[in-house]
Amino acid sequence: MNSIFRKSVLGVAGLAFAGGVFAGPVAAHADAAPVRTTPVVVQAEKPDAGKLIPHGVQGAQSRIDLNGEQVANTKAIIAATKKAGMDERAAVVSIATALQESKLENLGHLGDRNDHDSQGLFQQRPSSGWGTVEQITDPEYSTTAFLKGLKQVDGWQDMPLTKAAQTVQVSAYPDHYAQWEQQAADLVAKYWNS
Repeated sequence: MNSIFRKSVLGVAGLAFAGGVFAGPVAAHADAAPVRTTPVVVQAEKPDAGKLIPHGVQGAQSRIDLNGEQVANTKAIIAATKKAGMDERAAVVSIATALQESKLENLGHLGDRNDHDSQGLFQQRPSSGWGTVEQITDPEYSTTAFLKGLKQVDGWQDMPLTKAAQTVQVSAYPDHYAQWEQQAADLVAKYWNS
């Protein structure tokens, strides 16, 4: 008997709920103006400056204005860094390196002005095993190749940028990477979450 009573009460409650859902809101808002909503855009936070430049910048800093191609190459470096599972600091090191090597321009062979057979954003050389010309002039491939080299540097995360970049690049001008650290960090802060 108790279960019959409980079923009856639940049945009445269910009808009351259904009636309220179907009759109540429709009747209550029949003459109301439609509600307009504005989507809320949540801006992702910029990466922490302390993470981007953990040692502070070294020496005088250089800065250049970027054109559309250079911005696209910056975004390609960031995307390849994320795809490689590496963090914002790796992107800063990569972008500063590319700023020094090519000013973020995907350079082909420069003839007499070329340093041997160096090409692409990172001025990588096919003759040194970086890949084919087609590969090293592809921003994603060249960034991935650079990052693969960076991953092999023990403690790169704790090194000054110029030392980490130089260990991968083996440049004749090892201290020149440092001058681009602030602009590289600014670019990562601007484009990491976009």
